[in-house]
Amino acid sequence: MTSPELLRAFDLQVEWCRKLDASFTADVVETLADQLRRDGPLAELLPDWPGNPSADAVPLRLCGALHTLALEPGSSLAALYPPQATTLDRDALVRELNGALRSDRAFFEQMLQKPPQTNEIGRSAVLLGGFAEIARETGLPLALLEIGASAGLNLRWDRYRFELGVCSWGDPASPVRITSRWRGAPAALPPSIDVVQRAGCDTSPLDPRSRDDRRSLLAYCWPEQRERVERLTAALALTSADALSVERADAADWLETHLARRRPGMATVVYHSIVWQYLGEATQRRARAAIEQAGERATVDAPLAWLAFEFDPQARAHALTLTQWPGGARRRLATAHPHGADADWSMADLGQESQAAAPER
Repeated sequence: MTSPELLRAFDLQVEWCRKLDASFTADVVETLADQLRRDGPLAELLPDWPGNPSADAVPLRLCGALHTLALEPGSSLAALYPPQATTLDRDALVRELNGALRSDRAFFEQMLQKPPQTNEIGRSAVLLGGFAEIARETGLPLALLEIGASAGLNLRWDRYRFELGVCSWGDPASPVRITSRWRGAPAALPPSIDVVQRAGCDTSPLDPRSRDDRRSLLAYCWPEQRERVERLTAALALTSADALSVERADAADWLETHLARRRPGMATVVYHSIVWQYLGEATQRRARAAIEQAGERATVDAPLAWLAFEFDPQARAHALTLTQWPGGARRRLATAHPHGADADWSMADLGQESQAAAPER
């Protein structure tokens, strides 16, 4: 029998999907939960989970597995998924699921071991406000260090066009256009932001040039949200032509190495978006220590910033927080939709609190 905690994770994911206008994916998750309660083939595959099933996004791992199969050319699942279908045929999905579990259980076991990687570039619309604030306050070009960078799409945010309601920013000719509704008092956006270095790491980096990796990213993108799918496809095409690649590394190891040297004449920015929850507690502690120790060594001509877009338990929302050294002052810049569709800018001083881990998306 499937554990109550695991079933609760599926119920919570249904709620999140409906709140985020993903009714098709909500129906898929609800159908999977029903199968777990019926003690069928899926319950045999997944009777329990060794960690926190919500923080580990177990329902989205299964959704990614099914969507991966649906993206295969000639797949019988494709007819059940957008854009070919707009509503879910639950009975047909269960038949396909049970058939796939019988024929290739190992595939599902493998997919359950992978945390979801959406590399959602809509989050760049929120991060942009933080980068603008850092550039304005330091007056220096930026050196970017992204952890959990996936395929590196959010390392290339300065190559996209942003339509933000109150203003626009970025190259008008960019094939990647990101729309976000900004409200409140956002940071003033300069005409351009100078990025002089960029690097990223991930425990399982993806390559935009790889057909399989592109399909993997698309599999974790909710299929009914066609604007996100099209935007991701455009970003993959844009970034596949350059030489930037994401390093395969543990976040703490990587930060300890990259933060060991000073970068005079530039502002070093460590950043991440909906990543912290996937780091183990030991990695979180070491990553935080590496950042804070580098912060103690920061100077006015070589400052350090920690920009994080994660779930904030105090705000009960996804929030963009910024910690800057010298000084270590921490602020909440905005609360925002987890995919960056909107952002409410209202800066709040948070003192010198440590970065909190994030729960489920």
